[in-house]
This record gives sequence, structure tokens and C-alpha cells, in this order.
Amino acid sequence: MGEKWVLMKTAQTPTNIAVIKYWGKRDESLILPINDSISVTLDPTHLCTTTTVAVSPAFQQDRMWLNGKEISLSGGRYQNCLREIRRRANEVEDKEKGIKIEKKDWEKLHLHIASYNNFPTAAGLASSAAGFACLVFALAKLLNVKEDESQLSAIARQGSGSACRSLFGGFVKWIMGKEEDGNDSLAVQLVDEKHWDDLFIVIAVVSSRQKETSSTSGMRESVETSLLLQHRAKEVVPKRTLQMEEAIKNRDFASFAKLTCADSNQFHAVCLDTYPPIFYMNDTSHRIISYVEKWNRSEGSAQVAYTFDAGPNAVLIARNRKAAAQLLQRLLFYFPPKSDIDLDSYVIGDKSIIQDAGIKGLNDVEALSPPPETKENGTAQKFPGDVSYFICTRPGRGPILLSDENLALLHPETGLPK
Repeated sequence: MGEKWVLMKTAQTPTNIAVIKYWGKRDESLILPINDSISVTLDPTHLCTTTTVAVSPAFQQDRMWLNGKEISLSGGRYQNCLREIRRRANEVEDKEKGIKIEKKDWEKLHLHIASYNNFPTAAGLASSAAGFACLVFALAKLLNVKEDESQLSAIARQGSGSACRSLFGGFVKWIMGKEEDGNDSLAVQLVDEKHWDDLFIVIAVVSSRQKETSSTSGMRESVETSLLLQHRAKEVVPKRTLQMEEAIKNRDFASFAKLTCADSNQFHAVCLDTYPPIFYMNDTSHRIISYVEKWNRSEGSAQVAYTFDAGPNAVLIARNRKAAAQLLQRLLFYFPPKSDIDLDSYVIGDKSIIQDAGIKGLNDVEALSPPPETKENGTAQKFPGDVSYFICTRPGRGPILLSDENLALLHPETGLPK
């Protein structure tokens, strides 16, 4: 076996947004949650992590690059994922390249990992979820791991809790589990992305700055100090999870929206009930909630559901394409871009929604009339610059391998970043 070869795999994994929130761990090191959670996987065309993993006898140590910068792999979360995957490695043979790796060789071989997010890291868009899911999925393919996605999700969970839900497309449930070792705390797919393909999603990126209170420390403080969190985990979430599963199965948007909004609001109420209190939403987040509530009420039925993770960005789920276009018109009316920003970089992702909304340029944004539901309280104020940009997307598929070597982030001969 020559010493020069490099063997690589590249994967792409979506991010996900919880509609029934995970907040609070019962075991910090294994990342075991105090309640079940349910999420929707977002279309990886618009939001994803791409990860290339490589192995070579020439590598001196495990190394990782995130968005072009080398980062340390010494943290417990990375070490847990690497250890669990290596433990499950099998023999790998690449006849074309004349490479054969025995099961026992994996303990001595080092790995190179390069990962790239096509959206801001740590801005409350679940980049760690996509990142750890992608790492585990790509490594499982490279090391010929036989476990299925649910079993892999229990490994990804040890990197970032919500990562376990990014191993599937569509709607996904993270079962909290009962075992102390966490073997039964894993993700299952409720329905795939085709089951409810009317849904469209608009994300208002209010801020792409890193948050002041990380999710990890926020959760710890909530578990220690919030009585509301204990009540939520014991009394509220178990019933709500069943109702949400039912709503998803029946494509019942009225129930889905009610549950999604209520659960987001309760999660942020828990943050306020934490001592010292945690503020993830800001004035812009609150305005978006009130605009959506007002519009839903004026229509007599829910057009849009909102949900916010640990940050100010709004994830707005529209019941269908028409509602998504009407939503975008409203959002652009209230939050037009600053004059020096072009529309093409202000509304990104699925461009068909802005076309449906009849908006081709900034002139069309300026010409938008106030939404009818604002009529009763006089003039409607606008807030240019309060939203950084909008992402239009929809529910999407789970992780895939990318066979095109040009998409790899590491060089096929050196195993170093391109």
C-alpha cells in the first residue's frame, strides 16, 4: 500500500428549524434533551453545509477547516463524533486506486475535514446542526459505517443536539429517549419533503451577528432557574408533540400554525423566565410577529406561522405559494432595503416567490401599498435597514453524497483545502 494516496468523500446536508423547540438538556455531555422536538428540514439549495472528509497515511494528525479557517478539533463534541464513527468503521477498498483499508487500520489513520456553510455561522440559523450532521454523514460514508440514518443521528446529536434532526428531509422528530447512555435519543422522519409540498418559507435575517448568550449556556441557565421550563417539558410538550404530528400528517395548516407560533412564544417566555433573563428577539422580531398576527386575524384563518430560534431571525412558514408572495409583499413594504442595496442580494434563495409577488426592482418595492389590515390604525411606519436580507426557501431533502470531485473542498492529491 503506497503512502501517497488520499481517499475522500463530500456530502451536503441541510439545516433545520424546530417547530416544537428543543431547549434544555438532562445530560450535558451526551446532549440528551428534556423533551421531544419536531423540525422542518430546509431546502439545501438555499441553506446547507458542504463537508469533505479525507483520509491518507500521509496525514500527521486530525485537522479541520471551517469556512476556510483552520479550527481546533480538541473540543469534546468533535472528539465524541470522531470516536463514535471510528468505533463503527469497516474495511474499505477502492480497487481503481488500489487502496485497501482494514478495519483495524482506522485507529492509526488521520482525517482531514473541510466544511463550508452557505449562510452565517452562529447567527441563529442552526449552522451547527447542519455542520455536525454533515460531518457525521460524510465520515460514515468514508469509513464505510453500516448504521442507518437514525443510528447516525444519535452520533450527530453528541456534536449538536439539533444536528440529529438534519439527517432526514421533510418533517423530523427527535425522540428524547429514556436510556442513560442515550442510545434511544435519536431522530426519525415523520414525513418526507414531498408530503406537504404546498409550504413555502421566508426567513427574515434580522442580524447575522453572533448571539450574546450561546444556546448551550442559555439552556443550562434555563434548566437551573426556570420553573416554566419544568412545566413546559413535563406538561406542555408531550401533548403538543402529538397534536403537531397529527397536524403534519393531515396537512392541517390552521392547527400547525397555532402550535408553531405558540411553541416559539413559549420558548422565548422560558428565556425571559430564566435568571438572569435571556433576550433573543429584538424590536424587529416583535414587529414581524405583530404584522403576521394582524394579517392572520384579518383573513380569518392562518396564512403564515412564525417561529424564532435562539436569535432574532424570523422563520415564516406560509400555507402555500400565494400566501408566500403576499407575505413577501408585506415584508418588503415594512422592511424595504436601504437605498444602496440591490434587490437581487436583498431577497435570495427561491426567486420565483418575488416574481409571484410582482416585484422586479426597487421601484416596485417603493410602489407597494400598505397592507389592507393596516388601514384601521392610520399610517404604516416603514423600517428600512432593520432586516439584513430575506431568504425564500421551502421544505427540503436530507443529506446526499456529492460525486462530482470539483465540488470537493479538499485537494484530491494533498488533502489540503483548495
